Amino acid sequence: MAKMTIEDLDLKDKKVLVRVDFNVPLKDGVITDDTRIKAALPTIKYVLDHDGKAILFSHLGRVKTEEDKAGKSLAPVAKRLSELLGKEVTFVPETRGEKLEAAIAGMKDGDVVLFENTRFEDIDGKKESKNDPELGKYWASLGDVFVNDAFGTAHRAHASNVGIASTGIPTVAGFLMEKEINFVGGLVENPKRPMVAILGGAKVSDKIGVIENLIDKADKILIGGGMTYTFYKALGHSVGKSICELDKVDLAKSLLEKADGKIILPIDTVCADDFSNDAHTEIHEKNVPDDLEGLDIGPKTVELFTKELQGAKSVVWNGPMGVFELSNFAKGTIGVCKAIAELPDAITIIGGGDSAAAAEQLGFADKFTHISTGGGASLELLEGKTLPGLAAINDK
Repeated sequence: MAKMTIEDLDLKDKKVLVRVDFNVPLKDGVITDDTRIKAALPTIKYVLDHDGKAILFSHLGRVKTEEDKAGKSLAPVAKRLSELLGKEVTFVPETRGEKLEAAIAGMKDGDVVLFENTRFEDIDGKKESKNDPELGKYWASLGDVFVNDAFGTAHRAHASNVGIASTGIPTVAGFLMEKEINFVGGLVENPKRPMVAILGGAKVSDKIGVIENLIDKADKILIGGGMTYTFYKALGHSVGKSICELDKVDLAKSLLEKADGKIILPIDTVCADDFSNDAHTEIHEKNVPDDLEGLDIGPKTVELFTKELQGAKSVVWNGPMGVFELSNFAKGTIGVCKAIAELPDAITIIGGGDSAAAAEQLGFADKFTHISTGGGASLELLEGKTLPGLAAINDK
């Protein structure tokens, strides 16, 4: 997947459109986690250091009505970005129009402009989300070159990525996008072996495509989380009150057959009589009693998974092993996270989402080779799908 990158362009005196992912959590107008802003800094600084004019834009949350605009402005992001860059960031509270055009026209080399939430364009006919060609053309007209650094939206064909690129404007990957292509894309295309995939989360249906694609690519697939019980059911085990997709039991059975021993399931389960931290818990091997539900993998499974990981040269992890937001059911996720983090000489990748949050909370984030910034986009890349946002970037 050889794509052109920002380093392939001459940026001097150029108006550089940069699609960033500033979809940050906000509470009462205050950013509670600025990780995504920090992740965009290398690309932004590169533009400034090479005498370009950085015109930044991003979505923030979902916006369907005028009421949805409240609390979804990128103004707080502009303030935080200004602090991180140590220079003024001009914020334009519009997605198009004279104010925006005037701000861009007045830019000098090394200046930064951030304009308003691209999803504000969704209020009148979903122009951003449905890739309105007129909107893509308008945004493209604001710059000389286009740098897409928002991997988190690469699985969506929106006006702010595919729409702009389809106008013929030179389109390249930013540093964050390049990292995602190299690590997540590289893992799928040409992994170092042995390769182990660890998949968790609640539903088999969310990971069908990933499992099917990785059966041919991974050497082992370790399964945890709520989808364990659909596989248990396929093997004839009792699952009690555990989450179980009855309509996917036959599929789980066929995946086990197709995998021919590659899929490794938990051998014990932390079962509880209630979905709460105060619940009575018991550990059972494989079969879950009728009056209990499985909420985490057990200690023997943590040992088993740790052993199965030994010697791995590539590891991808997507999805927690249990209800890790409840501390009494987080031990499985902690154990697996620790086991991956301590692997010597392995490329270790977290496919975004809850797994990334777990690694951050547990203090293991810096022990991983790469933590993907896009949960949905990572999953689709792991499924072997073509991501429209990536496809729209010029090939080398």
